[in-house]
Amino acid sequence: MSDLSSEILIYCDGACSGNPGPGGWGAIVGTSQSHILELGGFQPHTTNNQMELQGAIEALGAVEKVAGDVMILTDSVYVIRGITQWAYGWQKRGWVTAEGKPVSNREYWEKLVNVVSKRKKLFAQNKISWNFVRGHIGIQGNERC
Repeated sequence: MSDLSSEILIYCDGACSGNPGPGGWGAIVGTSQSHILELGGFQPHTTNNQMELQGAIEALGAVEKVAGDVMILTDSVYVIRGITQWAYGWQKRGWVTAEGKPVSNREYWEKLVNVVSKRKKLFAQNKISWNFVRGHIGIQGNERC
């Protein structure tokens, strides 16, 4: 990210007790202007992957009209690989996997693809980077989520 005045840093995470079971998601959104926004939500019956996705969806939605490069830090390899490697292929195939099976969590993936696509159309010059951060090892943003 080259222009410090236009950076947006997002930590997002999700969790579930029982998988499926009650779960929640959290996100921390920070800008180089020192604006910090904490987001969170709960679902009474959900899965861990759904909550991981919801955290990313909500965080990007919160900055959908804010220009700048976005760096997303998540401990979910599922989210990172899904949005950077799999989702657009799934979309082209009508939301089926390469094996011809329905995509798990399709409605969440559709929402994430939609919010990412909107951002790319609005701010074509800005990038979104998806970065892995190991969970629960003391990284402040991840721990807070």
